[in-house]
Amino acid sequence: MDWQGQKRAEMLMQLLLVASAVAAFLVGYAMADFQLMLLVYAGGVVLTALVTVPNWPFFNRHPLKWLDAAEADRHPRPQVSAATTAGKKKIGKNK
Repeated sequence: MDWQGQKRAEMLMQLLLVASAVAAFLVGYAMADFQLMLLVYAGGVVLTALVTVPNWPFFNRHPLKWLDAAEADRHPRPQVSAATTAGKKKIGKNK
């Protein structure tokens, strides 16, 4: 799942959970049945999980391009020296 797919899954999850909560409240209020309200909401949670948890193809529309091993060897990561980290002070409470 790519970054845009994660955002899409999060927004879809929130939308489906709110919609199922509203639907469950309306059904429970109209039928005056608390147990039915909980069952409708539980069904919405299960539906939300089935839609957002698997890695569906529409969550992978913008794949990341990784460097291959040969390219990564030509561009090593910069090393952090002890001199640069020793000069930094920690921010916090002073006793």
